[in-house]
Amino acid sequence: MKTTPFLAYSAVTLALSIPSAAQADYSVETLLEGLDRPWGMAFLPDHHDVIMTLRGGDVALWDPENGLRQISGAPDVQARGQGGLLDIAAAPDFSDSQMVYMTWVGAVDGGSTTKVSRARLDRDAGALVDVEDLHVVQPGIDSGAHFGSRIVFHDGFLYAGFGDRGSKDFSEAHISQDLSSENGAVIRLTMDGDIPEDNPFVGQDGAAGAIWSYGHRNIQAMTVHPATGDIWLAEHGEAGGDEVNIVERAGNFGWPLASHGVTYRGGQEFAPPHQPGDGFVAPVHHWPAGRENHNPPSGMVFYDGAAFPDWEGQLLIGNLFHRYLGLWQPEDGGLVESARLLDGQDWRIRDVAVGPQDGFIYVLTDGDDGRLVRLVPSQ
Repeated sequence: MKTTPFLAYSAVTLALSIPSAAQADYSVETLLEGLDRPWGMAFLPDHHDVIMTLRGGDVALWDPENGLRQISGAPDVQARGQGGLLDIAAAPDFSDSQMVYMTWVGAVDGGSTTKVSRARLDRDAGALVDVEDLHVVQPGIDSGAHFGSRIVFHDGFLYAGFGDRGSKDFSEAHISQDLSSENGAVIRLTMDGDIPEDNPFVGQDGAAGAIWSYGHRNIQAMTVHPATGDIWLAEHGEAGGDEVNIVERAGNFGWPLASHGVTYRGGQEFAPPHQPGDGFVAPVHHWPAGRENHNPPSGMVFYDGAAFPDWEGQLLIGNLFHRYLGLWQPEDGGLVESARLLDGQDWRIRDVAVGPQDGFIYVLTDGDDGRLVRLVPSQ
């Protein structure tokens, strides 16, 4: 059964200071609270509106004048384990088409899987209409774990990243290393859901033509670099070893044959870390091994706005376990953490976005009492 979001608007402003390395102060405005497991959000072009998903199966629309309203017509999701209604993104031509794209978990033969769908937003009716399934990840699996997933658009194509469904087979037979499986992979589709002919594995026997890269564990963040056009993603490690990667065409990112994490039980190494010449694409950044170092990322965006000029070009990454929003500076081919925003608020960070008109930083927090907050300059 679908849940109903708590329709609330709060003008509460909390004044917080951040580490001097970030060279700015900010305040936090709570825009919504009482949200039931919010998962993804996107700004709608030419508007201040934020469209968001709640994992139980609802879509909601927030704007500063009217607050939050529920949008009907969402797919009938299977909200089991880590599954449900996941990411949402506005089409690049949204101003004309009013189309949004979603990833969500549904029942299929063999268990459940992640689907990519699109629909037209009818604002006047408060509904998604003409819902169309574009892609169903194969194969379906009887598991409630590691669905991923995130969506980005680049150069006229749709990219979506998925998880490995929690497979514990750490051998070469692992599902993320199996090119016939789209689990543990990034796929590339046309905007209509077709498989582009220039995808790297099109025509290869036994391979899924939609795959763009593979060897991923559980993709929870994707964003496009505003200057280079590279697609960046962040994914969960086993126990520690969480990674930030730059996606490469046909790239094998190694999971579980190369990893910086260890097993949850016993802390045993199950694979060597990435090494030059091992055939795997090494991460731009990884967190150390060990449960205490587990930094599961969720939500990621490069800061590109006027409100915080000192943060221009830095990467914002949500942290679920240690409960803060990390600000990361690209440096020497890697990443250096320059500040921990929202540290001490005890909020699991699920998603983050930069307001296209105001440059403020909007954050979704996780849980059955989730919030939409924004960071604004103290001045």
